[in-house]
Amino acid sequence: MKLKLVGGDSAGVVTAYYMCSENGAGPTRDELDFEFLGNRTGQPYLVQTNVYQNGTGGREMRHMLWFDPTEDYHTYSILWNNHQIVFFVDRVPIRVYKNNGESNSFFPNQKPMYLFSSIWNADDWATRGGLEKTDWKKAPFVSSYKDFSVDGCQWEDPYPACVSTTTKNWWDQYPAWHLTDAQKKDYAWVKRNLVIYDYCQDTERYPTPMEECSLSPWD
Repeated sequence: MKLKLVGGDSAGVVTAYYMCSENGAGPTRDELDFEFLGNRTGQPYLVQTNVYQNGTGGREMRHMLWFDPTEDYHTYSILWNNHQIVFFVDRVPIRVYKNNGESNSFFPNQKPMYLFSSIWNADDWATRGGLEKTDWKKAPFVSSYKDFSVDGCQWEDPYPACVSTTTKNWWDQYPAWHLTDAQKKDYAWVKRNLVIYDYCQDTERYPTPMEECSLSPWD
């Protein structure tokens, strides 16, 4: 999907583009989030990603973007298979979320998901932790979308036939299980320069890191 985000003073405004197993914030949902956190003019736009499995999230990462996302359209995409979830911005991997190949409580792979987008007021937390409030005199706040495309396995109850023949789908073939060498270079650059917050490093919030934090994104 290509998005152009709210320009000017967008403090407190969140543009969301996400996958979810339910039409609503249900207590047992699986979810993969892109959330774009508005800014006061002159401050950087941040992108927050999150992963929910069976209703449990709290796996936020925040990144700066290396461009002004309000000036033009940029591509935001997700690779999701049984081995990894990768969040991309203009084909650059900004987040890699691995599976361990075992039954676990952190990797969403048991429920089909729908695609959603929204724009909403979150000035209690979105910009500088809620210090910057939405200036409604600057409304309307407009984000634009175009060029959506998807490759996926269409869900059929009780279980889709395409899941049992996954090697026929490019996203389930071996090259999609790991980052390429070029992607690893891009990902290393992102980690060095653009990560603002990583829940796996937040020992005050999580004295015992979540299970998935021990998995290497490089494997």
